[in-house]
Amino acid sequence: MFTRAIVRIPGSNFADGLTTVDLGTPHFDEVLHQHARYCDALRECGLELTVLDPDLLHPDSTFVEDAAILTPHAAIFTRPGASSREGEVVAIRPVVESFYSRTFLIDPTGTVDGGDICEAEDHVFIGISHRTSEEGARQLAAHLNAIGYSASTIDVRSMTTILHLKSGISYIGDNTLVVMDEMADNPQFARFNQIRVCPAESYAANCVRVNQRVLVAEGFPQLHGELTARGFSPLVLNMSEFQKMDGGLSCLSLRF
Repeated sequence: MFTRAIVRIPGSNFADGLTTVDLGTPHFDEVLHQHARYCDALRECGLELTVLDPDLLHPDSTFVEDAAILTPHAAIFTRPGASSREGEVVAIRPVVESFYSRTFLIDPTGTVDGGDICEAEDHVFIGISHRTSEEGARQLAAHLNAIGYSASTIDVRSMTTILHLKSGISYIGDNTLVVMDEMADNPQFARFNQIRVCPAESYAANCVRVNQRVLVAEGFPQLHGELTARGFSPLVLNMSEFQKMDGGLSCLSLRF
């Protein structure tokens, strides 16, 4: 059960952030509206929010998940793979440290983005991507091992459809993975029940279990129906403006 989350309000220069897709320029009024609804959804799920002001020095900084990995036992500060985002960790670190007495760091020989980390109970999948390096994954696995987690890596560098590992898989509890069809046959996922996401709905594979609900992007009825049929309770949110910047539901909060 989560009780808290950290979020950051998007800055007016949000559209200046990094993106690998060509879906148009975000409409800032709608960005703010969608972010506010996202925050309300977290509150509806029972979370108390720490809401941070916009950080205009870092246009991508509303995607707080990339800057830290929060577990019940410790916080791990990342080292983002895009150099323009390194300052995001410095900015959020005092906030995270107000809740955690035990922390770890990824040192400069490696890079890690939080979007490449998928926790599945006491095991963590680490994506090796164009943002998370093999050395970063090695350091992260060592930190996770120190606090009782096992870890394994999944190389997504050859995939052109996703930026981060968690763009393609989500663990939603009850031994269940939501996984895009392109990744579903990975043998590391064989022990899980799977909800396979068809290519037309692959963006929605990035969903988030928050206590008794599953936050899921609007506009993907096949996945919504499958979640309901499996006994989950979807909470549907419009993510159109964040999708334009490679962002998903998990990216917008640090939940703990």
